[in-house]
Order: sequence, then C-alpha cells, then structure tokens
Amino acid sequence: MIEGGQVYLRAWVDGVQRHAPGSGQARSWVDMPAWERASTTAVYEMVRAFVEAGGTDRLSRVQKGQFVHLCWLAQVHKHLDSPTTADWASLPTWHQETNTDIFDHIEDLILGRH
Repeated sequence: MIEGGQVYLRAWVDGVQRHAPGSGQARSWVDMPAWERASTTAVYEMVRAFVEAGGTDRLSRVQKGQFVHLCWLAQVHKHLDSPTTADWASLPTWHQETNTDIFDHIEDLILGRH
C-alpha cells in the first residue's frame, strides 16, 4: 500500500520533472532521510484534511501552493534545529509550481478526479 508521503513524493517528482528538468531535485522514497519521509506524510495528511473539509475548489492556484509550502515549513522547523527556509516569494517559480501541483494532485485523488 502506498503511504500518503509517497503520494506527495510522486507529485513532487512529477512537478520537478515538469517545471525544473535536470535540476537534481527529484529523489526516491528509500533515499530520503526518515524526517523527510515523516514530513511528506504529515503534509499529505494536512492537505487531505483540508480538501476533505471542503471549499478548496475556491482557492487560487497560488493559495494552494502556499498552503503546501507553509505545511512543509512547519515540518522543517519541527524536525531540524537550525532550518534554512525561504518565504513563498523567494522560491523559484519551478518550486512554487511544484508545490501547487502537489496540492492539485492530492486534491484530485481525494475528490476522485484521478
């Protein structure tokens, strides 16, 4: 059975390949440290809960990406002592687009559009 974190990772890899091919940002589940696997699972669960609560169809694409980014930042601060983080506006466009794709992918799965 595929874990929520693996769904998140698949969407990340697909987004990186679409928006930043050759960037070296794509990873495999087994190569990720435990904290990153836990973090991808936690972010998946937060997006899933948000989608199930309803109303996400009224969010803009940017708002969806920002939600993923904020959830990820919370996980980074939870797991790392001195994290290096970036504001949404400082992220490269490919990263913003990939975060939005992650939300869309999870939303589509939860709502049965995939």
